[in-house]
Amino acid sequence: MLEGSILQKLEVSHRHSDQPLKLGVYYKNTLVSLCHALEDHILHDDSQPLILTAFQQGKWYLQEAERYAEVAQKSSQVGIMATSDSTWAEHPTSQLANVNLVSLDHSDPVAQEWHLIIFSSKYTAMVLCQELSESDYGVGGRPQSDLERKFYGLWTFEPELVKETVQLVIAHIKKYQPELANQLTAHLQTIQPQSATPEELGTVVARVVDYLKTEEKNTQPKSLDRNLISNEIQAFLRMAQIMDAADITNPMAAAEVMTLSETMAQMLELPAWQIKRLRLAGLLHRIDPLQRTESVLESTSTYQSDIPQVPPSCPLVPGTQVLRTMPRLRAIAQIITHQTECWDGSGKPAGLVGDEIPLESRILALAAEFQYRVNQQKKSRSNPEEIVTQALEECKQQSHHFDPKLLETLTLLVMGLQQGMELTVKIPKVSSNMWLLDEPLASNLMGEPINSSQS
Repeated sequence: MLEGSILQKLEVSHRHSDQPLKLGVYYKNTLVSLCHALEDHILHDDSQPLILTAFQQGKWYLQEAERYAEVAQKSSQVGIMATSDSTWAEHPTSQLANVNLVSLDHSDPVAQEWHLIIFSSKYTAMVLCQELSESDYGVGGRPQSDLERKFYGLWTFEPELVKETVQLVIAHIKKYQPELANQLTAHLQTIQPQSATPEELGTVVARVVDYLKTEEKNTQPKSLDRNLISNEIQAFLRMAQIMDAADITNPMAAAEVMTLSETMAQMLELPAWQIKRLRLAGLLHRIDPLQRTESVLESTSTYQSDIPQVPPSCPLVPGTQVLRTMPRLRAIAQIITHQTECWDGSGKPAGLVGDEIPLESRILALAAEFQYRVNQQKKSRSNPEEIVTQALEECKQQSHHFDPKLLETLTLLVMGLQQGMELTVKIPKVSSNMWLLDEPLASNLMGEPINSSQS
């Protein structure tokens, strides 16, 4: 990373923290899709956000000037950083009352960065990248195709991280325009971001995925295609992580349900491909608004009464429909949709009975309920053995909901925990160069966090 760049400053501040940055490599076509999706959300939203951008090689992005005239109409303030030869200053957009152009020196490392930072009271979002250097590209050098240019950085919806970056950008602007920096600081203090609602996040994520999928259809090289698909999955994972973090009563639900589901699947000797699906379903199991109830057994969601009995692939739950837009996630959507079925057929949405319920859905349902019961018991008990014993007992009291064979498997797992077995819960790190995840942090489901080095 370039010394003195915004990305480098942000990375340094998090390097030795509990939350190091989750950086990845993105092709230009992926970043274009991400930014256009986020910009479009501004155009369809009424939150009047503060927008800060940096246009690496600004002359290539003059085509965005007309678009930013529209963005400015829906924003409170827009700050655009670009080099003086970008010709932004000659465009009418730069003359708008709430648009501020900051002309960067060519030697400024920020001139090599690509930023889009959105900060509003309803939601936050950020793309923060810089292009790989000549040496980073290796012996092949810079690619011939503009869309194959690579950038190193991150994109996120995390409010605290976005706010920290906004402050770094304003501090950088102060070197050029102190008065503007003071104005932006004062304006920033008037914005009190709240945790985005599931509906708000769902709208943003759906728009991001739609743009990525559209670009995917027009992409030829497999490497570009994989990068787009990876970021589609990342969008859902980021949404799930923020929804978990917003639940202060149970912020580790996704990671713990993932671990429990995976462990049970291993005990049942399921094949690797099924375990992999369960891992992803565990992480995303609360993405459906149906799961905003405290326990998966307490759903009050209603469905159309005239929907006939249908097979497990039926698109009955509105909250999982966005997952079905991706072929690779349709199986995950099915697993999540049918986690509220009951072994005796009294569940929703399809009233499936016994083995008609997909096995992964049965595992996920029991893992989610056990995790919820453990989390509840921790509020009144301190003895780990008592916590898991009581949680298991409460699950058994709902035996008509669960596969009896899986209750036996969970009983064996609890016996292992009671005898000192440690079940490591891994907080996933979203990574752009992996299909699913890598896992740098861990904690013990029954006790305090376990120290572990970042992988």
